[in-house]
Amino acid sequence: MVRLSPLQREDVAHFYKWIADPEVIEFSMSVFQSMSTPQQVDAWFVATLQDAKSLNLGIYATDTNELIGYAGLSGVSTTNQSGEYFILIGEKAFWGKGIGTAVTKEVVAIGFTTLGLNRIMLTVSEPNTGGLKAYAKAGFRVEGRLRQACLRRGSFHDKIVMSMLKSEWQQ
Repeated sequence: MVRLSPLQREDVAHFYKWIADPEVIEFSMSVFQSMSTPQQVDAWFVATLQDAKSLNLGIYATDTNELIGYAGLSGVSTTNQSGEYFILIGEKAFWGKGIGTAVTKEVVAIGFTTLGLNRIMLTVSEPNTGGLKAYAKAGFRVEGRLRQACLRRGSFHDKIVMSMLKSEWQQ
């Protein structure tokens, strides 16, 4: 249903629409909450593509080759053999179809095999029940809680810290 491939410069146009939709970015990176112009999105996107400590992959629909989201690993540390997982499925028509779980498993496999990581972690907003389920299905375990670490729509909520070790990974 989807394939992962490195993001391309021309993919930025999809992010204009996604970042402008509060529902799409509600539980996503804080930086998305403050971007409101194409120039801001362009600057973020260029920096993202140039970030040597991150793996940034586009999620493309296999039948149309349309970019529907992106996922990867940020803050990759070769010293600590660790990184932080992220995903954004920007096209709402693809929500709730198991794509998040499938992509998560694929990126985790890349992290453990190609990048040689030992630990992959993530944070997820507690109200993001779909994300919590997808990450648990992919093999992540709850490690802790960051109390009131996120402010959305005028209210604070907790962020759940989850991780997976290479020794726990189900290939």
